[in-house]
Amino acid sequence: MIHCEGLVKIYKAADLEVFALQGLDLQVEAGELMAIIGNSGSGKSTLLNMLGGLDRPTAGSLSVDGKNMLKMSERDLVRYKRESVGFVWQNNARNLIPYLTALENVELPILLGGRRRREHALALLDAVGLSHRKNNKLHELSGGEQQRVAIAIALANHPKLLLADEPTGSLDSRMSEQILDLFRELNRTIGITIVIVTHDPLLAKKVNRVVSIRDGKTSSEMIRRISYAEELEELERGIAASESEEDSHVEYAILDKAGRLQVPSAYLESIGVKDTNKVKLELVDGTIVLTSPDGNLSIPAKSTEVIKG
Repeated sequence: MIHCEGLVKIYKAADLEVFALQGLDLQVEAGELMAIIGNSGSGKSTLLNMLGGLDRPTAGSLSVDGKNMLKMSERDLVRYKRESVGFVWQNNARNLIPYLTALENVELPILLGGRRRREHALALLDAVGLSHRKNNKLHELSGGEQQRVAIAIALANHPKLLLADEPTGSLDSRMSEQILDLFRELNRTIGITIVIVTHDPLLAKKVNRVVSIRDGKTSSEMIRRISYAEELEELERGIAASESEEDSHVEYAILDKAGRLQVPSAYLESIGVKDTNKVKLELVDGTIVLTSPDGNLSIPAKSTEVIKG
């Protein structure tokens, strides 16, 4: 569904250039539910804008559903945003029109698509559990209910890709869990590809793959040991979870095409690398060992970072 290779985005302001993405690589399979996490300024929201056709890359390659996003004309880009992709934003002011009812909000994109099908809007509200609130306006709905309406709107024109930018950022933990469960249910029942951008670690419990972005590049991936659906089945059968939440995923560092990887700053600080950009790199009995510039292989294990093959 999504293929990014060497993706670069540079924003220019006067004489200043800011690199938001610096050669990012990413692949997302059709029908996948995955999350992208990262600190503020890491480039995750910039990536989401690229995937949604709201911004164009400066360099690299990006294709979504077989469409080359760099070579797409403005007319084709409008059609792509209208027909192929749905958005859910954190700020409900971007999702909903306050003076319309929930049903009217969902009907609007259907009308823009040249169809007038109230039954389709009602079915979408039912799918997100809000058919009983169809005649309520924005101020009469809770934050979680507003976000459910936003998801129904995003699905109105049958998109193949759903992009959610911090969809639980303004919700409490209980509502966040309900929204994430809704994403899982939609992914399972209609097979839509869902990419969620967030800084919320709760997502790691809910999705099978989490991609971490740091400094404009993919730095690591976390893959579930067993799928979330399998874990729920085990719980329903009365089988206790075999791993703690911390052990539910396996984390992998990502190598770029030149064999480079990003080492987390906490790891470097743990081996005494603070005020230098140099580390000692050695291959010992099939194991790659990183030590501080003045360190050696006889230093305690807690001061040595080991990368096993």
